[in-house]
Amino acid sequence: MKIDHHNSRRQFLQSATMAAFCAGTATILPFSSFSNTFLPGEGDINIIRPLEGYSPQIGLFVSMMNWMRDSVIRNVKGLSQTDLDFLMDPKANTIGALLMHLAATDTIYQDLTFFKLGDFSEENKKRFGVAMELGEEARKQIKGNDLDYYLSTLKETREKTLAEFKKRDDKWFQEVDPHFFGNLPTNNFCKWFHVCEHEANHRGQIALIRKRIPGKESKE
Repeated sequence: MKIDHHNSRRQFLQSATMAAFCAGTATILPFSSFSNTFLPGEGDINIIRPLEGYSPQIGLFVSMMNWMRDSVIRNVKGLSQTDLDFLMDPKANTIGALLMHLAATDTIYQDLTFFKLGDFSEENKKRFGVAMELGEEARKQIKGNDLDYYLSTLKETREKTLAEFKKRDDKWFQEVDPHFFGNLPTNNFCKWFHVCEHEANHRGQIALIRKRIPGKESKE
């Protein structure tokens, strides 16, 4: 079958433009507009919508976070401890270290945004400081764990994020920190969007590393 790449690209751009428009107008859409999409169900990960239990903008964003996390989990499914410790080269990160890094990112943004700290709490820094920094120390220390260890850590840290989101509203989500990224005004929405796009970035790395493991392939 011949594919019309020009038409496909045009349709993609049209869809992307509409998605961007919808995201940009989330503040003016009444919550009732999404009332027929509230009920959770099996196999609805591709339905991006406000989720029950959250304010409208936060719930919509949580739906996006859920989609990204599902993509990460699918890409590590079936990996052994040896796979998770696989190093592409002496300066690379392992998949296990990247999974811990994602948990560390959730945790540090909890401390930064929910608890208004300037960094990790002391307790969290002891647990996640190495994973946050990655590099040589992570290569030395983050290994020998099975997949359940990493998935349970991801689940634990994300559940804390979601519990805190449920305590807050869209007004909080739009609150601006005058000096954050690059010393620029940044709202809480942008801070947590960074967490989501950060996960997308490392999910790509995980997919690449998986392809380099003998006998494995990406689950993209």
